[in-house]
Amino acid sequence: MFYWWDPTYILVIIAALISMAASARVNSTYSRYAGVRNRSGITGAEAARRILQQQGIYDVSVERISGNLTDHYDPRSKVLRLSDSTFGSSSVAAVGVAAHECGHAIQDAQGYAPLKIRGALVPVANLGATLSWPLVLIGLLIRSDSGMLLIKGGILLFCAVVLFQVVTLPVEFNASSRGMRLLTEAGVLYEDETAQTRKVLSAAAMTYVASVAASLLQLLRLLMIARSRSRD
Repeated sequence: MFYWWDPTYILVIIAALISMAASARVNSTYSRYAGVRNRSGITGAEAARRILQQQGIYDVSVERISGNLTDHYDPRSKVLRLSDSTFGSSSVAAVGVAAHECGHAIQDAQGYAPLKIRGALVPVANLGATLSWPLVLIGLLIRSDSGMLLIKGGILLFCAVVLFQVVTLPVEFNASSRGMRLLTEAGVLYEDETAQTRKVLSAAAMTYVASVAASLLQLLRLLMIARSRSRD
């Protein structure tokens, strides 16, 4: 019954558990503070526009996008997109998410180096995410040196994915740090409200840490598979 059991599956299980725990935490934390209205009554969209204006950024538009926690900043079109749960909400969670995305817009305006590096890595990271595992699986089916070359190529491509996620960490943490500071400076939140918003952004940041941890476990699995294949 254990014929098809691969010992490296344990790494997949651990990675899945880490990702699930981080996702559950951010959802529960956001849901908790999505019901706490900030005393200024400012919505996520209003907070974003106020912060951008105070920072002298006038070429970034704020738009609504469908979904929940689908908020993001698009540096190519200079658009800050806020989800349905953020755009019109005046909760401390919503303005925190909006401020975080403003942090990315400010990074872009100031030429923040890690953001530029991450942007440059996007094409190769997308390629790695698409082709790494197919190359490894095909390589496992070919019992020759060519198969081993495909496996090594897949591992190399997956390393690009891991590198992209590692570079993402300082980008996201810096955006949250900027956002927290700007919420106070812009008069969006009172000092005692920032602790609640910080919990939301901290939980969100942990999802990126979890992604890096999960990818490193996947990379370790690939290396173990390659080592086992080379022994055959």
